[in-house]
Amino acid sequence: MIEFHPVTKHIGAEVTGVDLRKPLAPEEVATLREGWLRHLVLFFRDQHIDDDQHLQFALNFGTLNHPAFKKDSSSPIHVLDQTDPKGEGGDEWHSDNTFEPTPPMGSLLRCVQLPSVGGDTCWANTYLAYETLSPSLQRLCDELTAVHDITMSMKKAISKGHPFDLEEIQAKWPPIERPVVRTHAETGRKALFVNRASTTRLAGLTDRENEALLPLLIDHIRSPEYQVRLRWRPGTMAFWDNRPTQHYAVADYTERRRMHRVTVNAFPEHQDGA
Repeated sequence: MIEFHPVTKHIGAEVTGVDLRKPLAPEEVATLREGWLRHLVLFFRDQHIDDDQHLQFALNFGTLNHPAFKKDSSSPIHVLDQTDPKGEGGDEWHSDNTFEPTPPMGSLLRCVQLPSVGGDTCWANTYLAYETLSPSLQRLCDELTAVHDITMSMKKAISKGHPFDLEEIQAKWPPIERPVVRTHAETGRKALFVNRASTTRLAGLTDRENEALLPLLIDHIRSPEYQVRLRWRPGTMAFWDNRPTQHYAVADYTERRRMHRVTVNAFPEHQDGA
């Protein structure tokens, strides 16, 4: 029987009673989806699966999202293989690819190899980040939109030696404006939807107003009571909802860390138009 064991009060649960090496029955998929929507990020321990099993599990929950940039464009598996992660972009709070016309619904990240110490990942609940704002600030945010731009992330990657063509990428993904507060298509709850990696400004506000308000909103999700921190082990998989969460990859290691990720888009009936 599938069971969910909460890790914190507000976000994260370990899942037992499921073997990801095997195809899931429809009722198992439904149970996992309900638990995922409730806990926002699920942790599966001791799941020593291969890439094909990883992919097949992911496709129970959405359609394949092809990451905006990765080394091997022919594979649906995005390999994150790092020994020097500081400043790569994962080490700041973010939601994945909010600069895309339709940001991915979620990601399934599997641990393959770890450094001897370090390499944890944190997630934050952005429902709570919105709900704990004052009512007056909530009303203001409900009316605002923000600009999301790939440029900041790409400049960091290029500075770390990645051979990306900035102008080509900017042409493919121009800046896009989207609501500061996102309503989840499946739960109906509102979440704060700005992040340090991609959000460049609040539309319609002056520079001075942006300098005051945007950092406040971005930093608001850093409160520990909104967060969960995962200590990985080989064979651990995390499956998170990208819509009401942000995550942070702790860059505290200098040995090899190798993770495999599949990113999924929402099925049409679960899209919210953000």
